[in-house]
Amino acid sequence: MLIKKPSDIKSSEITSPELYRKRRQFIQAGVGLAGAAMVPGLWLPADVSAAREKLQGVKKSALSTDEKPTPYKDVTGYNNFYEFGTSKTDPARNAHSLKTKPWTVRVEGEVARPADYHLEDLVKDSLLEERIYRFRCVEAWSMVIPWVGISLASLIKRFEPTSRAKFVEFTTLYDPKQMPGQKRRVLNWPYVEGLRMDEAMNPLSILAVGLYGEVLPNQNGAPLRLMLPWKYGFKNIKSIVKIRFTETMPKTTWVLAGPREYGFYANVNPNVDHPRWSQARERVIGSGSIFTRRKKTLMFNGYEEQVAHLYAGMDLRKFF
Repeated sequence: MLIKKPSDIKSSEITSPELYRKRRQFIQAGVGLAGAAMVPGLWLPADVSAAREKLQGVKKSALSTDEKPTPYKDVTGYNNFYEFGTSKTDPARNAHSLKTKPWTVRVEGEVARPADYHLEDLVKDSLLEERIYRFRCVEAWSMVIPWVGISLASLIKRFEPTSRAKFVEFTTLYDPKQMPGQKRRVLNWPYVEGLRMDEAMNPLSILAVGLYGEVLPNQNGAPLRLMLPWKYGFKNIKSIVKIRFTETMPKTTWVLAGPREYGFYANVNPNVDHPRWSQARERVIGSGSIFTRRKKTLMFNGYEEQVAHLYAGMDLRKFF
């Protein structure tokens, strides 16, 4: 997030004209859904429940919130996943084209054990936990989702990072045949995100492989995605195929696309507005219509006790 600019600054000076036009197109596309959204679930595609598969050996996590989870149909039918389209309902309609088996993750950079790892090998010896986390999008909507995942810290330790590893960079699959949204230059593909090492090692950080006790649906980032509940949704990169350990801060996709609007840290901060809308309140998806009263957004999305120490002494208006 970024502090608001004076009202006399033109939009083109805050955001590049190309990015601004694209964002306007996205907003206009969403307006068409507004009427249907008055009846919860009506606007969702009919096939969001296809190919559901239970996960075995899942343990409940003490790190979970006690809030009521968002309905499955909302979680799997209202998504940002531009690789499959820019409308919120495009991923559920288009993600069936993604083939998630077999799946390989390349680990490289400042580690003692670089290699191409089969996803099954990464998961089979790891504890699968269900963690019910709050999820907050920069567009001021939120959900509560029961993710199933593995500790990112435990996985990183297996790769044995060197002392030079200060950041972790993640990359999404790039394959326009499987991901039709990549045929359009909405963003610079492939999608890239990153974390500081201490953020990656925080106990809240997980790599999700499922939700609601089932295998992760394609539209939600199958087969492997990042989940960082104190950060905005765009940090939670999906369909990961590469993990790279570096000495320098990665050049991430949204920072490159709109550096004045999307910062590297992307911590949920209700006290600092996005240049074009407030972040002080949020609409909880699945809790009613678009006219349902919004709730107050919590600092660090409600995880301040667990993560605030990571940013002690930092100006969170500058390092947004």
